[in-house]
Amino acid sequence: MRSETKKILCIEDDRETAALICEELTDAGYQVLLAHDGHQGLKAVLTHSPDLVLSDISMPVMSGFAVLERLTALSPRFSELPFVFLTALADRESELKGRRLGADDYVIKPIDFEILLTMIARRLGANPRKTLAPHPITDREAEILAWIARGKTSSEIAYILGLAKRTVDFHADTARVKLNVSTRTEAAVKAALQGIIKT
Repeated sequence: MRSETKKILCIEDDRETAALICEELTDAGYQVLLAHDGHQGLKAVLTHSPDLVLSDISMPVMSGFAVLERLTALSPRFSELPFVFLTALADRESELKGRRLGADDYVIKPIDFEILLTMIARRLGANPRKTLAPHPITDREAEILAWIARGKTSSEIAYILGLAKRTVDFHADTARVKLNVSTRTEAAVKAALQGIIKT
């Protein structure tokens, strides 16, 4: 079973964003490698032979564009490696440049992880229904909803769990969207009613 686990390299200089991506992909059953600049990312591709690369564009040392250019120049086999840009650059010219360099997809931040996971599953030739976690709520989201149900604020939850408040807010809002409710409190109530969390 372990040998079938697909390996994804995430090249992202914002460590908090990288940690979020790693957590979501790990929950979905992938093995995740992290690199925090383009040079590290290029080295990781050559060393670890990932099945797919997720890369930011604006990074120190070497941009995501430069990583993809170097890879395709190194060997024709890298042109077949699924490569996805995850970026805040929403302008048309940047996306055109990325696609012309050979990127398979171009995802604008903030990341919609359900769409990203479906996209990854398709690129890796997997069935998205099997690749996605069996329950829509991740363990971290459930943990945060449980604390919300106990009346804790984002700042308090961040302190309890040793996370950044931004990370707590991200997971709470993601859970709210997944549960199709308007507020975090409603998300916590719905999660409790469905037995996802214990209060």
